[in-house]
Amino acid sequence: MDFRLTDEQVQIQQMVREFAAAEIKPHVMEWDEAQHLPLDVITRLGELGMLGAIFPEKYGGAGLSYIDYVNIIEELAAVESGIALAVAAHNSLCAGHIYLAGNEEQRQRYLPRLTSGEWLGCWALTEPGSGSDAAGLRTTAVRDGNEWVLNGTKNFITNATYAQVAVVLAVTDKSDKKRGVTAFAIEMDRKGIRAGKKENKLGMRISDTAELVLEDCRVPDANVLGQVGHGFIDAMKVLDGGRISIGALSLGIARGAYEAARGYSRERSAFGQPIAGFQAIQFMLADMATEIDAARLLCYRAAAAKDAGETSTLWSAMAKLYASEVAVRATEKGVQIFGGYGFIKEYPAEKYYRDVKLCTIGEGTSEIQRMVIARAILAM
Repeated sequence: MDFRLTDEQVQIQQMVREFAAAEIKPHVMEWDEAQHLPLDVITRLGELGMLGAIFPEKYGGAGLSYIDYVNIIEELAAVESGIALAVAAHNSLCAGHIYLAGNEEQRQRYLPRLTSGEWLGCWALTEPGSGSDAAGLRTTAVRDGNEWVLNGTKNFITNATYAQVAVVLAVTDKSDKKRGVTAFAIEMDRKGIRAGKKENKLGMRISDTAELVLEDCRVPDANVLGQVGHGFIDAMKVLDGGRISIGALSLGIARGAYEAARGYSRERSAFGQPIAGFQAIQFMLADMATEIDAARLLCYRAAAAKDAGETSTLWSAMAKLYASEVAVRATEKGVQIFGGYGFIKEYPAEKYYRDVKLCTIGEGTSEIQRMVIARAILAM
């Protein structure tokens, strides 16, 4: 077992790190205050292959591994988690669902535009009344001839305001909660679908989060992804990959908070010495470093399972659960190490602290991850 990255993986990691430092870091607080998603940065990430990182070259993707993908999301999130979230939702959820369930015509129709960055994608599962209860959807799709008519409202949809295509989960058979849901790929310029209210969030304010409203939106049978009634089952498989990306996102936030706190502890003096010389600070940094490395290894294990074509449900849930909760602890320690300055926006600690909590909620709360893990280890 070799835990070292290959030379090529290190080069990819370094490329993203340098891009984030040069193109994103100087503008982070400006964009955060304005709740502005910089589409030009997203486009450039597409040109670098980051919007098609995990998809084959035949669809315009970069053909990279999930290990590479974890490193890409970590590097972006260490600088700006909102942009990392936009990239993760685009890759793992929207494009990921099309690649998993779409037929060859659908893959050819959508993926090259998504992987190149020409289009941004969103994935619409959550609704105002169904978050953790993902099977409790109320958005409906009713067949009318060779078309489907969709009605409903989706909530907390990443990239909804700017997306050119959405993957929408809707109920097609109300008598069966899990086998009565179907997925549809819907172009956002189609009549009857639009972005609704944009949310004013505590953290990850650069990432766009908005409603998606469907009002008598008509789509042909050609827009059905996978089998009718198989959407929920496919969505759970999509989330296996999505949870790896949220684990990596958490990892990046935690590492960013740790590196900022470590640097500050060497510069800030108290009682005649740098605060890094005090055991209380040393122990906090030691805990941060240890837990971050453990979280990274869990993310790598889940990613390795995906790369091997294995079912990653258990490992993905473990990685997402542990990494997100480690990140919450790390950012809290980061604020404590910065002291009063940790509460001030001129310093990075407060933004990491604001951004991180979403990681324990989105794509399945920590409680849902524990349910998934428990079912797996108890073979339920």
